[in-house]
Amino acid sequence: MLKLFKLKENGTNVKTELIAGLTTFLTMVYIVVVNPVILKDAGVPFDQVFMATIIAAVIGTLWMALFANYPIAIAPGMGLNAYFAYSVVGSHGNIDYVTAFSAVFVAGIVFIILSITPFRSKLIEAIPENLKHGITAGIGLFIAFIGLRQTGVITASKENLVQLGDLHNPLTILALVGLAITLILMARNIHGALFIGMIITAIIALFTGQLSFDKGFVGMPHFPEFIIHNPITAFSDVIHHSLYAVVFSFLLVTIFDTTGTMVGVAEQAGLMKGKTMPRAREALLSDSIATTIGAIFGTSPTSAFVESTSGVAAGGRTGLTTVTVAVLFIISSFFGPLVSAVSGLSAITAPALIIVGSMMIGSVSHINWSELDEAFPAFIIILSMPLTSSIATGIAFGFISYPILKVVRGKWREVHPLVYLFAVLFFLQLAFIPH
Repeated sequence: MLKLFKLKENGTNVKTELIAGLTTFLTMVYIVVVNPVILKDAGVPFDQVFMATIIAAVIGTLWMALFANYPIAIAPGMGLNAYFAYSVVGSHGNIDYVTAFSAVFVAGIVFIILSITPFRSKLIEAIPENLKHGITAGIGLFIAFIGLRQTGVITASKENLVQLGDLHNPLTILALVGLAITLILMARNIHGALFIGMIITAIIALFTGQLSFDKGFVGMPHFPEFIIHNPITAFSDVIHHSLYAVVFSFLLVTIFDTTGTMVGVAEQAGLMKGKTMPRAREALLSDSIATTIGAIFGTSPTSAFVESTSGVAAGGRTGLTTVTVAVLFIISSFFGPLVSAVSGLSAITAPALIIVGSMMIGSVSHINWSELDEAFPAFIIILSMPLTSSIATGIAFGFISYPILKVVRGKWREVHPLVYLFAVLFFLQLAFIPH
């Protein structure tokens, strides 16, 4: 074990790595509760998503551990699950979740190809920084909006589209109490605050009669059904339903999210060699492989979790940290009845959406607001994602407006040719493909 993970070379030991793995797991285990809640709105059965989430997390995290030897955990990403459930499923009037998973599968295959070629790094370099920050912030606002809507804090309004909900509703009160508790835990820098906040909120719900555990707490996990049976059918579904923009959006967001997170965590752990990330190809393959396999079993695209920084802060430096995370995810598969009961009450899970959204929207601080041609494309992305309930539409508006403003200001040479290509493709998609 010492030789496999090079513990001595990385200045760590088994005890430190195990504690770091436990810390990382506690900060991200909320995903096994929240992911089924979100994908349930797309019609995906709880048991299917619950086990698919764990399978994708285990495969991606183990790949990261064994082939890249990094303390970076992989699991279905927040934001992409919301995009899947609220933007892709039901689009064009007849997209069901099985067809949507075909788009995820195709994105995963393309993602694998990009990860083993230099094109992925070139794509990252081509996209303007302000658009990247706008995409992250827009997704954050979108999932926070979903959390507020699920709990009734905001409701639909005929006059103004949205309005303040009934704050006397027991579900809304529970959600606000849970949000306050979780924020207090986070303000005190307690590891696993999101997960602990869910537990405390669930206990309150149990005493107020809003939550019951009719099926008990533990149960034998069952292997989920295959959603994708034939890869050829998956590609034909994407072509038949013209889901090219969906595939591209999955790719774009995952590439930026995962790559940025990996570099950030590696820098914090002192594992970067200058501006180079050793074993980058092996690391980048972890989320693309997990995305592909996750789609087969029924979950949205995976991503490197920024919560891995908590494990690094606890001393994690190698893949032994992430092996620990993977083992704990396997153990969590035995708690399906418990997670099913908790996920059935949105007030318990919504605070996590709101808080994760607040952290993601922090990217606005990196946007150059002093230049219109940089600021407006980012702004239109942030604004349109929650208002259109579509991450893809927000990305499209940003990519179309950015080169137009640059050309008008005589800065057309600053725009990478790929951005012009994306702008044309997004324009054609918005103009000629039904939404």
